[in-house]
Formats: sequence, C-alpha cells, structure tokens
Amino acid sequence: MAELHIHGGSAVIASILQALGSIPGLRMAEAGEFSRRAFDNDKMDLTTLEGVADLINAETEAQRKLAVRQAGGELCEMYEHWRVQMVSLMANIEAYIDFSEEENIDDDVLDNVRRIAGSLKEEIANHLNDGRRGEILRSGVSLAIVGPPNSGKSTLLNRLAQRQVAIVSPVAGTTRDIIETTLDIGGYPLVVRDTAGLRHADGDAIEAEGIRRALESAREADMRICLLDATQVLDQRQQPTLDDVLGADEWQALLNLPHTFIVLNKADQLNIGAVDSARSRASAWARAHTGGDAVLISCASMFGWDELMRSVAGHIRMSWEQGQGGESLRMPLTKARHRQHLRECLDRLEMFERAGEEWVLAAEELRAASSALGRITGRVGIEDVLDALFSQFCIGK
Repeated sequence: MAELHIHGGSAVIASILQALGSIPGLRMAEAGEFSRRAFDNDKMDLTTLEGVADLINAETEAQRKLAVRQAGGELCEMYEHWRVQMVSLMANIEAYIDFSEEENIDDDVLDNVRRIAGSLKEEIANHLNDGRRGEILRSGVSLAIVGPPNSGKSTLLNRLAQRQVAIVSPVAGTTRDIIETTLDIGGYPLVVRDTAGLRHADGDAIEAEGIRRALESAREADMRICLLDATQVLDQRQQPTLDDVLGADEWQALLNLPHTFIVLNKADQLNIGAVDSARSRASAWARAHTGGDAVLISCASMFGWDELMRSVAGHIRMSWEQGQGGESLRMPLTKARHRQHLRECLDRLEMFERAGEEWVLAAEELRAASSALGRITGRVGIEDVLDALFSQFCIGK
C-alpha cells in the first residue's frame, strides 16, 4: 500500500495515474480503504472512524474540535471501559452460578455486582441525558427568526449570510415560506430560518399557512430570535403589549421557551441622542414581558451587530459546548446510532435489576447490555454500518 504526494497539476496527475494503471496487480484505493484496513486489524474502532468521517466533513471550528475528540478515541475509551466492567460482572455471576458451593464464593460478590451495575446504569443515563448537544453541534444549531411583518427578519438573514438569501421589500407579508441557510457564527454551525411575519391573517389562506409554518418552525428550533421594531416597542407615547407588537396570540407562549432572544431592530431610526436610554428601556421592556433581556441593533447601519454575534455565539457555547459554569463537558453523543444502542443497554441494565435473585437471567441481561455497547464500537455485527460509513470517505482515507 502506498500513498503518493505529487504536484497538483491535472496533467501530472493524469500521467501518473496512467503509468500506475499499467502495472499488473496495482489499483487505486477505494474510498476509506486505509481506515477500513485499520479497523479490520483492530487499530481503530467504529466510533473513531466516525470521528474521522466527521472531521472530513467539518465546516466550522466547533465541528472540527468535536470530530478531533471523537477521532482521538474519547468515546471509544468510555464505551470500552463500560463494556469491560460488564464483562467482569458477568464473570462474577457465572462463577457464582457454577462454583458457589465448591469454592464458597461470598454473597458479598453479588452485592458488589449490583452496586457496580447500578453505578454503570447511572453513568449511561447521565450520558444519554445530554440535551442532544453533540448531535446539535454536529448537524448545526437551528435558529428561527420570527416576529411581526416589516421588523427586518429577511434583512437580518441577509446580513448574517452576507449575501442576498431572502427578498427584502417594504410590502408587509413578502415572506410566505421558510427560507433556510447554514452559517458559521463564531465557529459554531448555525442553520438559520427566516419565517413569515406574525400577525392576524385576516382571511388570507396563503399568509395563514405561512404563519402556521413560522410558529411550527419556532417551536422546533433549538434557538429563536424574536425580532421587533424598536421604533414601535420604544414609542414614548405608549407602552405596547406583546399582542400589540406581535399580533399573534400563539407566539406569546413561545417567548417563554428556553434559548429565545428578544432583538429590537431599526435602532438607526431612533433619536440619535437617546440610544443609551433606548438600550435600557429595551431591556426593561423585555424583562417585563418575557423575563429575559434584549439586544438593540440596526440591520441597516450594523449598530449593535458585535453584541448580537457575541450573544448568539456565547449562548451556543454555554448551552451546547460547555457546562453552565463554563467547564468542559464529557464527550457528548454525536450519532443517533449511538443513542439507540445506549438506550438498549440501559433497558437491559434495568432488566438486570428486575431479575433479582434469578442470576441466570441476570447474567443474560448483562450479556445483552454488553453486546449493545459492542455494536457502538464495532465489536458486534456492524457490516452494514461500515459500508454506509466508508462511502462518505475520500479516496484512500
């Protein structure tokens, strides 16, 4: 097996491939073949290979760091540690079943088995209860931009994307369907959705469907930006309610969902001498209506833009990459496949506890739990998973 590093000119590459192709018994490596051989020879496990695949496809710094941790074997070490413990527990139970009378095996051994199995169950349950943060960082944090018509939602999307993604018009209700684009914000993958303006549709069936989709997208998103018109919210002559500003009763409940930002746009249209006062009034208004804070921006002049980007990136970091105290967390789950097998493992550990003194049944449940972990790392029946995985690799890798 050989890997060639040559000049990048297409004529040079074509000439070398032609010359190599004329040598009997020599062929180009297939996609992922080097890694496949490493796996077949126990040099890499399946979670490590998946980390390599994610590293190849990483588009942001957060995705790259997550993939490097997985490719470095962090998940493999944790799952193998759990599996080895389960195998040891099975050995203790089998010894008790087969030799308890001859060897005078103490009942304390079984108490220890129960204690360790309970500890494993708790660890796996905590690992599963991660808010899907690894899967979210891997695929992208979904962010829905919602708010009333003409608050600047499409302009905000275009500013974030730094290109014309959505049509911008002074005509209210221009956006009818969901417009989606993927961005890199502060090194984090963000899937941003522009939505129809929220208001009472007044008999317009198409607009009503757009509003229904906007509300559904907001509920399903990982994060939400509620974009409002600062000139309306901060009108000195009145104190508008949420219903005055949004015009959609259903939306008010969504503001209480976690990971929701209140952003007031069109700061450039406020009295230039009252910006500092406007900021404090914006935050006071948001706290009174939602219990949260607000960011004051202008999509036209880019006022407050850095503050908005810091808020979004910082929120992603604290919610999905780090703990609430800022500490680095254990390597999270990154695949639905892992989650499925871990749930099966957890179910088997619960069956183990319910088996009570039926130690033959208890040993079988531990064996099934260990097998579920083995399918994550590639120790048990995963040929179809391998075929799908290596098809994503570049040639040779």
